[in-house]
Amino acid sequence: MQQETAIKAARTNLAPIPMECDAPFLKVQGELPRELNGTLYRNGPNPQFESPGAHWFVGDGMLHAFHLENGRASYRNRWVRTPKWQAEHDAGRALFGGFGRKLPDSPASITQDGGVANTNIIFHAGRLLALEEGHLPTEIERGTLNRLGYCDYNGGIAGPFTAHPKIDPVTGEMVFFGYNAAGPLTPALSFGSVNASGVVTRFDRFEAPYASMVHDFIVTENHLLFPVLPITGSMERAMRGRPPYAWEPDKGAYVGVMKRNGAASDIVWFRAESCYVFHVMNAWEESDRIVADVMQFEEAPLFSHPDGSPTDPKKSRARLCRWTFDLAGNTDRFTQIYLDDITGEFPRIDDRRAGFANTHGWYACANPDLPMFGALSGIVHVGGKGSRLGQYLLPAGDTISEPVFVARGDDAAEGDGWLLAAVWRAQENRSDLAVFNATDVGSGPVALVQLGHRVPDGLHGNWVNAG
Repeated sequence: MQQETAIKAARTNLAPIPMECDAPFLKVQGELPRELNGTLYRNGPNPQFESPGAHWFVGDGMLHAFHLENGRASYRNRWVRTPKWQAEHDAGRALFGGFGRKLPDSPASITQDGGVANTNIIFHAGRLLALEEGHLPTEIERGTLNRLGYCDYNGGIAGPFTAHPKIDPVTGEMVFFGYNAAGPLTPALSFGSVNASGVVTRFDRFEAPYASMVHDFIVTENHLLFPVLPITGSMERAMRGRPPYAWEPDKGAYVGVMKRNGAASDIVWFRAESCYVFHVMNAWEESDRIVADVMQFEEAPLFSHPDGSPTDPKKSRARLCRWTFDLAGNTDRFTQIYLDDITGEFPRIDDRRAGFANTHGWYACANPDLPMFGALSGIVHVGGKGSRLGQYLLPAGDTISEPVFVARGDDAAEGDGWLLAAVWRAQENRSDLAVFNATDVGSGPVALVQLGHRVPDGLHGNWVNAG
């Protein structure tokens, strides 16, 4: 099984790269827009050492920074030097397997309590934070990418912290949550907020219907929504050597809805057909309704059933789907309507519309003949009702990362700007940073920043303006 996984990785762009480097002057094909003055930071799993049985999700975080300024481009990458990374570096070998499991010959004093910081990287209240959902944020120095330490906001938060916090575009407040809040594989969820000055203003927790991998959540102007979907966590399974996380559709899909200024005891649970969602595009309020656009799977990919049997690959593909919650209706059900048939993931919007109705959205789309991940090969541009406004497909074999929107300026209209995405060139086995006109992706990149090596297909990133 391990050999088969390695072969598959070699045919895609999932395998890690073994080095850190600096490239101060990169070749640019086309012309970089002069308004792009800042850095695109990307994060993703990049294991320092191969470890038997370790899921790709638990690989060491590696940061990739593309700095653009006055039409020029430079690049730097660094591993996030967590205590786990440092211990393995000093030992010269892997010490951990999947989900924090120590290998039998690991020193007794070594723990993985700090995580791998491998999923996202955000900038809020003057701090650049590398995130993964099992642990506290890891603060990163902007220029060097050095690790500064864990960020608990002077003791204001504790435990797991999501890789997908939401920043309110009006107030600057960052809203977050964490699952496994009472310990590994428990049904407790924490949630809270950090104001625009970096001060924790709320931290609370509640019990979900069951222990679940809750990767993302939903924030609107006045509400928080917590999807509890059936990738279930089980300590009993883990103790018996079975998958700690597994697909159990009989558990059903739940979404808890609460007021942002309300109490956890007031959460109302809505139900729907079993599904899984890793990522939310956006959500907003329409009178007594909440509408959320998500990338929905019929069956979860990457995880097996509790007995180890695989899920159906034909159902393990995400499509843009609209959830609607009627807060005034006499029902605890929410509706799920697919808006498109094309397979895709990593949805993004103009973040200035986060929590409010948007008229532009983008996501990476997949080749339908290949597995869901490792085959994202284009960008789809959609309107506010989910209709396709444009699409760009890469040459056969190439793959693309999450597209990140950058506005032309603070006062630019919604969608007026660019999309930035890393592209793997399969034939050359190296990567470009592609820059698209956000409202005309079909015309292809307006500029390509060319690297001499590849950036592995990773997870998430964000743009940070210079200054």
